[in-house]
Amino acid sequence: MTSPTLEEIHGFVQISEKIATAGQPTAEQFAEIKAAGYEVVVNLAMPNSTNAIANEKELVETHGMEYVYLPVVWEKPTLNDIDRFFKTLEMNSERSIFVHCALNMKVSAFMYLYRRIQQGVSDDVAIETMNQIWTPNDTWQAFIDQVLNHYQ
Repeated sequence: MTSPTLEEIHGFVQISEKIATAGQPTAEQFAEIKAAGYEVVVNLAMPNSTNAIANEKELVETHGMEYVYLPVVWEKPTLNDIDRFFKTLEMNSERSIFVHCALNMKVSAFMYLYRRIQQGVSDDVAIETMNQIWTPNDTWQAFIDQVLNHYQ
């Protein structure tokens, strides 16, 4: 499913055959996301995030994809945020999903948690893709720990 043009999207990571993550795509890159076979675009960025596209929902839907907006406040991710994310991915588990935020930092942390908790992927494997993007800061490490403890 990976194409060279998808890899041009900031922070692009192919997680599995059906899931990819990235930072904010440009308006033009949504056509490439569709051409690569993605059916659902999930956006965790805030409306004022770096390079946010005001009409992203319309843009995504114009390309025949479903748009799911789950804004997460960078300084204060919550258990409700991760629960909504888990439910969205589970409801679309048979579909190809492209998940993004501004820089793929929020998404990589959420995807790490999804893979660990919902898919039973080992910590070594799940953390590897997050570490391709970043090492969580104190706020995000505390959130990750809170989520892991909550679901144990």
